[in-house]
Amino acid sequence: MAVKIRLKRIGKKRAPHYRIVVMDARTKRDGRAIEEIGKYNPKTEPSFIHVESDRAQYWLGVGAQPTEAVEAIFKASGDWQKFKGLEAPAPLRVKEPKRDKQEIFNEALAEAHGTVKTDAVTTKKAAAKKAEPKAEKKADAPKADDAKADAPKDEAPKDEAAKVEAKADEAPAADAPAAEAPADDAKA
Repeated sequence: MAVKIRLKRIGKKRAPHYRIVVMDARTKRDGRAIEEIGKYNPKTEPSFIHVESDRAQYWLGVGAQPTEAVEAIFKASGDWQKFKGLEAPAPLRVKEPKRDKQEIFNEALAEAHGTVKTDAVTTKKAAAKKAEPKAEKKADAPKADDAKADAPKDEAPKDEAAKVEAKADEAPAADAPAAEAPADDAKA
């Protein structure tokens, strides 16, 4: 029985991921594998490669033949050179760690205004300190609301209606002196 180390495709359409597997040469591409020894994702930048080196060395040692694609992956990860006794290649490129959103925002703010005067987001400790006085103010606020609640509710709409009527009465009176003012200036 011929044993191959090859790629087994998984993932959605147009988004392939592969498992590096050891299989019988006669099985179909996505068939049952003897063992899974790694993963490969070509769509990320840089490509994600994870190979269990000790298992790859074992299977290469017992005569499993890698396909061209898997051999290229083994060369990139250094497993092929380890098996052949050659010098190890340069380490794999690793994806840069994600930057903090607050850090990115502060840099953009600095570019726009020259320097950062304040942080974009307050820290949790500062937010907790600011929240304490607000809680005290909220405790005082119901006392004022209680006084309003004690007032009769029927009188409030009448008072508002009286205010609206008073404003309506004042509006024409305000227009009349304004009309008379230029006449006074003409007489003087």
